[in-house]
Amino acid sequence: MAEYIPRLQTRYRQEIVPQLMKQFAFENQLEVPRLLKVSLNMGLGEAVQTPKIIEAAAIEMATIVGQKPIVTRAKKSIATFKLREGVPIGVAVTLRRARMWEFVDRLINLALPRVRDFRGVSTRAFDGRGNYTLGIREQIIFPEINYDKIDVIKGLSVTFGTTARTDEHGRALLTALGMPFRK
Repeated sequence: MAEYIPRLQTRYRQEIVPQLMKQFAFENQLEVPRLLKVSLNMGLGEAVQTPKIIEAAAIEMATIVGQKPIVTRAKKSIATFKLREGVPIGVAVTLRRARMWEFVDRLINLALPRVRDFRGVSTRAFDGRGNYTLGIREQIIFPEINYDKIDVIKGLSVTFGTTARTDEHGRALLTALGMPFRK
């Protein structure tokens, strides 16, 4: 049985790698930046008062990415936030390989165009090493989420981990993949 290869990964190998090699004058294909992982994090500060929200967030995150997320817990107690050490405060998941490529494809082509008043994503969210973090205010932009079953609108952050050494290379990679940056 042949292994399934996502369409975005196929496009990356056949079109984007040669394009980036030409653009940056790379001599070896291994120099071309590539996606290593995509990490999603949903921080839920209100989970301190309502613990049920963590379960709902975990189910929604699993629906969006197709992989069970881990529940993140507080590392320290903070009295002003009524937070105790070890209390669940969010959910996170890291995607790699085929699931990662499928998620990036769905995010760029289906979810981001559904954002209200969308003008593109910020070009200033790079970390200096070619990794990019994107904040999403509403989880309902994903078509997998049933709007009627949502009790609270939750935001999430999506971090693209790349092998790029500079922000310029990371931006070129994400642009070639189809990320709609602001002009």
